[in-house]
Amino acid sequence: MRATMKLSEFDFNLPEQLIAQHPPEHRGESRLLVCAQNNPIEDHQFPHVLNLLQPNDVLVINDTKVLKARLEGQKASGGKIEVMLERILDDKRFTAMIRASKSPKPGSEVVLAGVATARVLAKHDMMYELELLESSLSLPDLLDAHGALPLPPYIEHSANAQDDERYQTVFAREPGAVAAPTAGLHFTEELLQQLQARGVKLLNLTLHVGAGTFLPVKTDNVEEHVMHSERYAISGNVVAALRKVKLNGGKVVAVGTTSLRALEAWATETGCNLNTSEGLNQAAQFAETGHAGDTQIFIKPGYPFKVVDRLITNFHLPKSTLLMLVSAFAGKSNIFKAYEHAIAQQYRFFSYGDAMWLERTE
Repeated sequence: MRATMKLSEFDFNLPEQLIAQHPPEHRGESRLLVCAQNNPIEDHQFPHVLNLLQPNDVLVINDTKVLKARLEGQKASGGKIEVMLERILDDKRFTAMIRASKSPKPGSEVVLAGVATARVLAKHDMMYELELLESSLSLPDLLDAHGALPLPPYIEHSANAQDDERYQTVFAREPGAVAAPTAGLHFTEELLQQLQARGVKLLNLTLHVGAGTFLPVKTDNVEEHVMHSERYAISGNVVAALRKVKLNGGKVVAVGTTSLRALEAWATETGCNLNTSEGLNQAAQFAETGHAGDTQIFIKPGYPFKVVDRLITNFHLPKSTLLMLVSAFAGKSNIFKAYEHAIAQQYRFFSYGDAMWLERTE
């Protein structure tokens, strides 16, 4: 039996200058590190994925769209606050993190962007539940008109016009995320068309990335960490296509850890392990209805993957749950060798950085 997994096992030293502060000049010009099983690490440009995906494969993308979720505001006392919206509950209610010198109490009111008032209904751990009071703007309109894109904390500039375009994927359709599914940022419309012409099928699902994705792991014992909750939805058509590709011997290629989490959460919750005949049969019942829900799935070394065969992903932070996820997927020693290579070769890290192609360890 494996000894307790420690957070320190997932640490590495990253030179600060390798943290990408801006996207490449043109979308799709990033680099791609290919980490295939039993093969030497290879350095390529991102369009090389055309040579890695085969005609019978499916490419699963996350069509979530990032909200302009960061709002400036003030309390009734005049004290300044910053509201980071986490989830829209309905037309008026939402959950958010609030940064303030003194936390607002339930029942108090805050002014958002100088144009709307919200009442604090409750506080649940780190999250506040708020209700938008009478306003000429709906909540989505308020965000669009007065919010800012919530760039990750390691990006040192405020969101600007370039970020408004480049911190969204070209396939973003469903508003609801507060962080981008960053592996998708590398894809251009042209590359997607080339993949389809090659015979690769594109499948889209939705996982709305929450603000908790940036929260650090605070427990040294990895097993004690509790993941944040994220909403996801997978259609029946996608389930049917996943069954078909597995039955035909093709590969399921997830674009980003968000797509992977949605797929593996669905498989875990429904008992549909698509790597088994029983799971493939079980999945047939979801080929009409699909599935939607919330997930707190925590994928770390030892997790048995049920759907995804290949993963396209960016480089992740030290001591993060995403680094644990890719270590589970491709093998921890393989990942750390790849990261050592990437640092030596001056790859760009994190959201606006370069990408990796990973194959699942068997």
